[in-house]
Amino acid sequence: MPVSVRRGRSSDAAALGDICYRAFKAIADEHNFPPDLPNPEIGTGFLGTLIAHDRIFDVVAEIDGRVAGSNFLDERNSISGVGPITIDPSRQNHGLGQVLMHAVMERWVERGFVGIRLVQAAYHCRSLALYLKLGFEARELLACLQGPAMASALPGFAVRAATADDVPMQS
Repeated sequence: MPVSVRRGRSSDAAALGDICYRAFKAIADEHNFPPDLPNPEIGTGFLGTLIAHDRIFDVVAEIDGRVAGSNFLDERNSISGVGPITIDPSRQNHGLGQVLMHAVMERWVERGFVGIRLVQAAYHCRSLALYLKLGFEARELLACLQGPAMASALPGFAVRAATADDVPMQS
């Protein structure tokens, strides 16, 4: 299957958001975890924001003229960050992840970043195998646990919902 890789466009956001939702939902469902995204619209907004960001490098893979996946490289620090990488579930396990990873890793080398990092779901062994094959080293296991908020207070600390004012302004 011939794959072409190009930069993302704002018009790709809906297709990529749907792929992102379905890809992460499929692997979460496979392992009985809640999905990372509640619906494709959240994925569309999230990936659309990444595509529009001037310090996040994006790549989109196409097969037969149809969007099949994407990957991103956060270039805001000396250690660049990979992801999210998402591939249409019907196109997974055929080398597309490796193509998308090579694209962002080439950018990492071109830009001369000090290092490169990524975080992945601990239960997704296929992607872990790909990252290890590409030369990444597993450093630590991260677990995201979710549940009801604690009903107790901590003396000297106020707890409240986050607001837009809590996000630092970018310069």
